[in-house]
Amino acid sequence: MNHLGLLHHIEINVSHLKRSVDFWGWFLSELGYTSYQEWEHGRSWKLGDTYLVFVQASEKHLDVPYNRCRVGLNHLAFHATSREQVDELTTTIRAKGMSMLYEDRHPYAGGKDYYALFFEDPDRIKVEVVAP
Repeated sequence: MNHLGLLHHIEINVSHLKRSVDFWGWFLSELGYTSYQEWEHGRSWKLGDTYLVFVQASEKHLDVPYNRCRVGLNHLAFHATSREQVDELTTTIRAKGMSMLYEDRHPYAGGKDYYALFFEDPDRIKVEVVAP
C-alpha cells in the first residue's frame, strides 16, 4: 500500500491527561481505535496505520487555554459507519453530560445533506463524527 500523503499521526497537548484519556479512550474505542502506547505523560490510540497521541502540556504552557478560533487546530472530524452510529454516539454523549455543539440544529448542523454530531473534548477541542 502506498502511504504517501496519509496522516501518520497527530499529537495533541492537553491540559489534564487523565481527563483527556478518559474522554478520548472511550470515544476512539467506539470508532475502532485500540490502545497503542502509554507512558507517564502521554497515551496514544491507533487505527490502521494512523495514530492519535495525547500528551500532558507542561505547567508553564497551561496559562493560555485552548481556543479553536485562534491560529492552530480547529477540530478533528471522524467518519462514522452509519447514521445509526452517529445517533448512538449522540445518546452516549448526552448521557455522559459532555458538551454537545449546535444541538438546536443536530444532526444537520453541517447542512441539510450532512448528518453529523459535533461535540467538545475536555479542553474544548471540537470533535465531529460524520455519517456516510
